[in-house]
Amino acid sequence: MPQKLQQQLQQLHNELAKNPPLSDEERASLTTLLHDIEANLEATTDSTEDDSLVDGVNLAIERFEVSHPTVTATLRNILQSLANMGI
Repeated sequence: MPQKLQQQLQQLHNELAKNPPLSDEERASLTTLLHDIEANLEATTDSTEDDSLVDGVNLAIERFEVSHPTVTATLRNILQSLANMGI
């Protein structure tokens, strides 16, 4: 996994640890997405799984865009890193 992407994922972990005002459902959704990204990048996957991963990040961006701009910015950076990797 590229170092830049590792840093971005750690940044998202840190932002979640700061306890932003998220509902339990929102927090669970972001935590699941983070684990999915990490697991997907550690395993050899096919493009179908990669597509669902990118879709998940896009959905999270849409969901948190207005209410949590810092989280959204980090998710956009992660999405760009995934795109740069060809995912």
